[in-house]
Amino acid sequence: MILSSICARGGSKGVKNKNLRMIAGRPLIAHTVQQILDSGLFEHIAISSDSDAILDAAGKAGADILIKRPDELATDTAAKLPVIQHCFQQAEATTGKTFSHLIDLDATAPLRAVSDITAVADLLKQPGTTNVITGAPARRSPYFNLVECDENGVPSLSKAPKGAVVRRQDAPECYDMNASIYGWTRAALFDQASLFEPGTRLHVMPEDRSVDIDSELDFQFVEMLMNARQQAEGADHA
Repeated sequence: MILSSICARGGSKGVKNKNLRMIAGRPLIAHTVQQILDSGLFEHIAISSDSDAILDAAGKAGADILIKRPDELATDTAAKLPVIQHCFQQAEATTGKTFSHLIDLDATAPLRAVSDITAVADLLKQPGTTNVITGAPARRSPYFNLVECDENGVPSLSKAPKGAVVRRQDAPECYDMNASIYGWTRAALFDQASLFEPGTRLHVMPEDRSVDIDSELDFQFVEMLMNARQQAEGADHA
């Protein structure tokens, strides 16, 4: 049995109250709740937040496990993994069920498709997989046009290629983590020391489904794309 979770803190410096801000006709967090419901993969949707307003909005959207986050896990410096672990444990305590896997979705990445959620679930169930991350093809490459400076200020490529790379297309494929979906087996969630292990797998998403809202410009861009999608869907059904 797979648990779905959304961890959404009330405080936000880049975009004030972004998880509750209206976008394409509903609060931002409601879009991710609806995607989880539309996937048909989960019996439960757990929400972890320090904000009663966020928990209320998520509950109205269809989430059924509402977890008030402890103060020590709601600071600007709190790491995300302990928050997710706490959410998982509280969901099991609330339901009395033992979950074999967890898929955590970020409310600030609402452009994902339901097919992305199902693809992560399929990857997570493959033999040898411990966890799944999502990413998009990178615009910049450490083998070609990403540089670092040494102590003398001299720049060089961040990662030396094995051979001559004269075009970005000739460099090894690289991906930007898009923070959209994370998946873990139960054991990996609590025992894995790093996000990157031999059992880690990557689900690749296109750039237009990979925007994570971290600024007002991001919000405006995502809103434009979501409104355009709604208009296109409306035209298709006309």
